[in-house]
Amino acid sequence: MIKKLMLLAATALAAPAMAQDADNGADLGAAVEADYAENLEALFLDFHRNPELSYRETRTAGIIASQLRALGIEVTEGVGGTGVVGVLENGEGPTILVRADMDGLPLAEDSGLAYASTARQTGIDGVEAPVMHACGHDVHITSLIGSARQLVRLRDRWNGTIVFIAQPAEERIGGARAMMEDGLYERFPRPDYALAFHVSADTPTGRIELQPGLVASSSDSVDIVIHGVGAHGAYPHMGKDPIVMGAEIIMALQTLVSREISPLSPGVVTVGAFHGGIKHNIISDRAEMQLTVRSNDQTVRETLLAGIRRIAENVGRMNGLPEDQLPEVTVSNEATPPTINDAALAARVHSAMAAALGDETILPPAPQTGMGAEDFAYFVQPDTGVRGVYFSVGGTPQEVIDAAENGGPPVPSHHSPFFRITPEPAVTLGTEAMVIAVLDLLAPGTETPAD
Repeated sequence: MIKKLMLLAATALAAPAMAQDADNGADLGAAVEADYAENLEALFLDFHRNPELSYRETRTAGIIASQLRALGIEVTEGVGGTGVVGVLENGEGPTILVRADMDGLPLAEDSGLAYASTARQTGIDGVEAPVMHACGHDVHITSLIGSARQLVRLRDRWNGTIVFIAQPAEERIGGARAMMEDGLYERFPRPDYALAFHVSADTPTGRIELQPGLVASSSDSVDIVIHGVGAHGAYPHMGKDPIVMGAEIIMALQTLVSREISPLSPGVVTVGAFHGGIKHNIISDRAEMQLTVRSNDQTVRETLLAGIRRIAENVGRMNGLPEDQLPEVTVSNEATPPTINDAALAARVHSAMAAALGDETILPPAPQTGMGAEDFAYFVQPDTGVRGVYFSVGGTPQEVIDAAENGGPPVPSHHSPFFRITPEPAVTLGTEAMVIAVLDLLAPGTETPAD
């Protein structure tokens, strides 16, 4: 398979050139479908069979870099760890960042697919685990390459610069931040716009979800270490029980959402792990807690994080701990702000996609049903001046969704060992939609947006 992929990379320019002769850019959908059959399907199958964990995506990054270089794109590897940056310049005009995430998850695949992953890998935590693409990142990186191929082929239809990003470690919500801290916007052309998409198992194939405003919540991982004083379980007055303090912290945390933020502003504080003690009759001297914290705006996020620290430390004080032994609260670097689409840009991209693909392709905005997070937010924070749009592409045939709603087998969720999507319509529509958006934003004569 590697030899085949290297051959595809070496011939990457030839297929688009022939396609341009055939349709001269008039039928993007047909060109993308032909490229899928000739090239992209093999890439997708290889990516799916050979997933890699966060910050360990060296093989994946190497293939992406090779594919982009074969198109004449200037490529830099190792950005933010294993990240790949490809720069394609085509005269004066705006700059667009096109991003795809590339890491898998530590799960043993049980999808029943003939091309299911059997890979294993040691992660950054030193633990060897099975690995699978249980969130569709294989679709994203295949489409990134497909989009690059079409945009090289159609370069007479756009002016400006495209920065292609293969990002590591989205599953640990750290890769985008790592690339930014490695000088992404200083070492490479600073984008005016940033675009990305996610395949969705809950959305029918052939359909796109694109809306202004909030598209993903913030996420923070918080660790709390509670220091106690060990004692015999029969003599509790001789110690300071960290398990009791932990229970008090857990119950007090419930007031953050119910009493400190507006009932119209969503927030989540979940204690996912609580470890302490080793024996029935021993009061431990230490307990540990792990939390996930979610919100939809930065003010609520800061309120929740500050409240967690205040509650933990004051429970320690209430139980008579000295100041140097109060509970320790640590907010992990694996965190992200909310992802918010720029309203004007979302409207423009929506119009371009609807005009090219048909109004029925774009689903109406749907209410938020959960608080999943996405670190694409780092590329489009207000202080960057970059306007962003993040959309979803359907991954499950409508008849499968209908059957599930009528009592049939459920559609496997993301991050499940049973996760599976239908790759061809997801890759081709994702590619076509991305190319349509870029062509609209970089149409000849388009001015670089004012800051």
